[in-house]
Amino acid sequence: MCYIAIVFIIIYFKEVKKGKYMGVCNMKITVSLIKADVGGWPGHVRVHPRLIEAAKKKLSEAKNNGIIIDYHVFNAGDDLQLLMTHRKGTDSPEIHELAWNTFKEATQVAKKLKLYGAGQDLLSETFSGNLKGMGPGIAEMEFEERPSEPIVVFAADKTEPGAFNLPIFRIFADPFNTAGLVISPTMNLGFKFSIMDVYEGNIIDLNSPEEMYYILALIGQPGRFVIKYVYSRKEEIGIAAAVSTDRLNLIAGKYVGKDDPVAIIRGQHGLPAIGEITEPFAFPHLVAGWMRGSHHGPLMPVPLKYSQCTRFDGPPRIVGLGFQLAEGHLIGPVDLFDDPAFDLARKKANEIADYLRRHGPFEPHRLSAEEMEYTALPQVLDKIKNRWRKVAPKAKKAWAFGSLTD
Repeated sequence: MCYIAIVFIIIYFKEVKKGKYMGVCNMKITVSLIKADVGGWPGHVRVHPRLIEAAKKKLSEAKNNGIIIDYHVFNAGDDLQLLMTHRKGTDSPEIHELAWNTFKEATQVAKKLKLYGAGQDLLSETFSGNLKGMGPGIAEMEFEERPSEPIVVFAADKTEPGAFNLPIFRIFADPFNTAGLVISPTMNLGFKFSIMDVYEGNIIDLNSPEEMYYILALIGQPGRFVIKYVYSRKEEIGIAAAVSTDRLNLIAGKYVGKDDPVAIIRGQHGLPAIGEITEPFAFPHLVAGWMRGSHHGPLMPVPLKYSQCTRFDGPPRIVGLGFQLAEGHLIGPVDLFDDPAFDLARKKANEIADYLRRHGPFEPHRLSAEEMEYTALPQVLDKIKNRWRKVAPKAKKAWAFGSLTD
């Protein structure tokens, strides 16, 4: 009898390692959205179908081996997007290594096809246990799956993580956007915003509505202060949104392409409705990025079929996919911006693009001097640096907000 019990325990833990019966040990679901630009076709326009095929094959093997529960592979412009569900928690070395190896295999395909910038977002040769600081963008969240669990994943191209600041704020703090903040007894408790200073590497938690003005004082400077997480202040609901915040130029120390952020948002039943989540994108607000990561442009909401940046490598695009979770399985997607209700937003984005393009190399179409320091422009100005002549005293300059660690 003792021998039989030992054999059963050994078999059980082998199955747990494969991913079976994991619900007994950990009922929480983790949703991971990890992206990288590993080769554009042509130039920086979109992802080649063979890269998507390679990624699907790799993730299918991982699903069959019990590493992940489910997956969905798609593109936002020239960025390869890996959406995965599993029970291994956030920052899992196993999941991050799976994504890394998937991007490496897709890079090999890109090199064979001589695609542009093959492997450009992979800033290291070898995986070191975690993808943070290695180039790929990551948005992850772990939570108890509710009886009905809708999620929306957003992926943007030709812009930076701060592009999500305005829409995320409107979703979770603006009653003119989200009616639930007024009429839902759960939602009018408010939300907690975790905001990251991407220059100092610090994070601060601020509560809405009572600290709304502090929140706006920070996130109104999206090049530096970026919303990382949003949490419901009703504790049993937990995390509501997660955004990738990696700035490639700050990691690499030089311009290697725009960051092209991703986000995951949970909806309904004490959280914003799907329509409240998509509503902010009906306004194509200005974001940094576009051509060579050096220009401001309107963020255009598009269906997957239009997720290709062609006009001046833009204008910046965002796609939104809706899923229902069922024991970690992804039911969907619904292409949320494949809807004539967003036609006016796209028309307005094109009008804004026309207006800005007429400025050519001048601000405000071109980024401010501080932002241009992290593009290729300094290499151009270096060629004429010895031709300056002193004619007036040097002006004093202070970085906006100074150092928040002082």
